[in-house]
Amino acid sequence: MLSDGEFLRYSRHLLLEEVGEAGQLRLKNASVLIVGLGGLGSPAAQYLAAAGVGTLWLADFDQIEVSNLQRQTLYDSDSLKLSKAEVARDRLHRLNPEVELIAVNQKLDERALGDFVAEVDLVLDCTDNMAVRQAINAACYAWGKPLLVGAAIRFEGQLLALNPERDHGCYRCLYQPEQSERLNCGNAGVIGPVVGTIGLLQALEAIKFLTGTGSVPWGELKLFEAKAHRWHSLKVPRDPACPVCGPESGESSCA
Repeated sequence: MLSDGEFLRYSRHLLLEEVGEAGQLRLKNASVLIVGLGGLGSPAAQYLAAAGVGTLWLADFDQIEVSNLQRQTLYDSDSLKLSKAEVARDRLHRLNPEVELIAVNQKLDERALGDFVAEVDLVLDCTDNMAVRQAINAACYAWGKPLLVGAAIRFEGQLLALNPERDHGCYRCLYQPEQSERLNCGNAGVIGPVVGTIGLLQALEAIKFLTGTGSVPWGELKLFEAKAHRWHSLKVPRDPACPVCGPESGESSCA
C-alpha cells in the first residue's frame, strides 16, 4: 500500500480516475530499463522517477561532455567527465528518494542485455546506435517484454511502441541491421526540444502501459516533423521471414 508521504507526493495522479491508488501501486511495483541517458533518456528518466516507478535501471557507459548540455537535461557544467549513469542516479534520487535507482555504467552486449531485460516489465530504447537498437529489440522479443523506441535528429523525431504479444512487426522488420546510420546528432545536429518531446512521449506511454490507462499505439511508427509541427503515423507490418518476430523465431525464445 501507499504511505502517507506517497499519498501526498502522488496526489495529482490519485485524483485521476484512470490512475487512482491502484494505478499508483502498479507504478510502485513496476521496473523499467532505460538504455541510453542522453537527450531521450534524460527527460524519460526524470518523469518516470517523478511518477513513482518502483525500480529504474539506468544504463549508459558514456561520460558527460559539454556538447551534451544543449539537450541532456539531467546534467550541468559541474557534471562534465562524470559517468552519465551515476550522475543520473544521484540526480533522480534527489528528485524522488522513494524510487530504487540502479546505475548500469557499462556497455551492454547481447548476453548482458538479456540478463537486464529479463528483470524488468518494460524497456525504453533511448540510444542512437543501430546495432544496439537491434540488440535491444532482439532481447525484448526473446523475453517477451514490451519496448518503447525513441529517436531524433535535426528537426525530426520518431516514436515506436512494440509488444511481442501483439500482431505487428518489430524493429528488425522496419530497419535491417545492415542499414547504416550515416547521420546522427554528432554530424547532422538536433534541436533540443525535439529530443525532449520524444523522450517525454516515451515516459507517457510507459506510464500508460504500467497503469493500464488508455491505449498504447503498439506497432505504429509515429513521425514528428517539428518545423511544420506535423505528425504522421505508419503501421509496421510483420515480416514473415523476420528472425526476431517471425513464425520461426519462437522456437529459440528465452521467455
